[in-house]
Amino acid sequence: MRVFLVVIGAISFVLGVVGIFLPMLPTTPFLLLSAAAWVKASPQLYTWLLNHKVFGEYIRNFREHRAIPLRVKITSVSLVWLTIGYCILRVVNEWWWAQLLMGLLATAISWHILSFKTLKKN
Repeated sequence: MRVFLVVIGAISFVLGVVGIFLPMLPTTPFLLLSAAAWVKASPQLYTWLLNHKVFGEYIRNFREHRAIPLRVKITSVSLVWLTIGYCILRVVNEWWWAQLLMGLLATAISWHILSFKTLKKN
């Protein structure tokens, strides 16, 4: 079971990192899944993740406060609309129904991100 959880944590970590660059793939749930898997299977990997210079603070803030920093919200929502907007205008420009679905998807992703509290710096 320990090996299984380490592998699940590693896969979800990779998916979380990829999700930074692909707006349709969520980053936060995958990173939280990695933390949850590694806390039970490998204290070393869990400690590494929480002390990671890029992801550590992000995960701690989300787990402790269920909040996202304003800069991350702005960046995330902007990237969602830029990439999906490009797809709407350039990729599926002949199919109105696909444009509508992608617009609804972008709206839902934005709503989800913006529904979390904004983390205020102390």
